[in-house]
Amino acid sequence: MSEYKVATRYAKSLIDLATEQNHLEEVKADMVLFVETLRASSTLSAVLRNPIVSPAKKTTILTALFTGKVQPATLGFFKIMIAKMRSEILYDTAKEFVEQYNFKQHIIKATVVSAVPLSESNRAEVVAIIKKATDGNAVLEEKVDPKLIGGFVLTVGDRQFDTSIANTLNKLKKDFEQKTAAQLI
Repeated sequence: MSEYKVATRYAKSLIDLATEQNHLEEVKADMVLFVETLRASSTLSAVLRNPIVSPAKKTTILTALFTGKVQPATLGFFKIMIAKMRSEILYDTAKEFVEQYNFKQHIIKATVVSAVPLSESNRAEVVAIIKKATDGNAVLEEKVDPKLIGGFVLTVGDRQFDTSIANTLNKLKKDFEQKTAAQLI
């Protein structure tokens, strides 16, 4: 079975457990913290993926890092995963947990890239448009890329809306090149 399928199943089990214990929000926050910690520490990620590092050592490390910062159920989940020799998919399981949580709560992740930082009114307008279009609550990730010149690129799921000036200029350039090439032939 692929690591993705296994991670998906473990994430589903953890969501069920957290829901049953009325700690879904807290466990979701724990999973976000875990994902962010692993993104920030390539060493910790490498330790969890390394089969040479003993399960006891991995458990000691995670216990030291996360005791008092995560729910006991979350720490217990980490320990079970390590005991079952599944520490290499802890990161994928945590990411999948957040994805399943977002789906369950109708939370839509969107990314907006703009030439300059968005103002509060622009941000509120983008969130309102996403909410209206998807019937979900939008969580907006913002990035700045001066190469866009103006406008923005909004990505929601697998859809992308590019209203940047750079994109418009590229389209004009392609149209001009095609028309020029057609005139030469």
